[in-house]
Amino acid sequence: MIQKELRVTEEKDQEEQIIQYQKSRDRKEYEAQLEAQRVKDEKEREIQRLRELQEKAADRQAEIDALRAKRAFEEGERQARERERLEH
Repeated sequence: MIQKELRVTEEKDQEEQIIQYQKSRDRKEYEAQLEAQRVKDEKEREIQRLRELQEKAADRQAEIDALRAKRAFEEGERQARERERLEH
């Protein structure tokens, strides 16, 4: 009778250990998934930040190019007017 009770107690202890192990494993897996998602989100934010910087730089370069083109056009007009003035 005592041996049977000991066996039952041991089985319950083993079952409890198994349950605790599974809970621990599940918690670690969940934490690993959270960490992986955090890293993924962080990378996506960094990529978005870099895209925005790249777009800003491209916009700035377009503004510079447009200003240069405008100045070149105006300079061409000035030269044309100067040539006309000198011809008359």
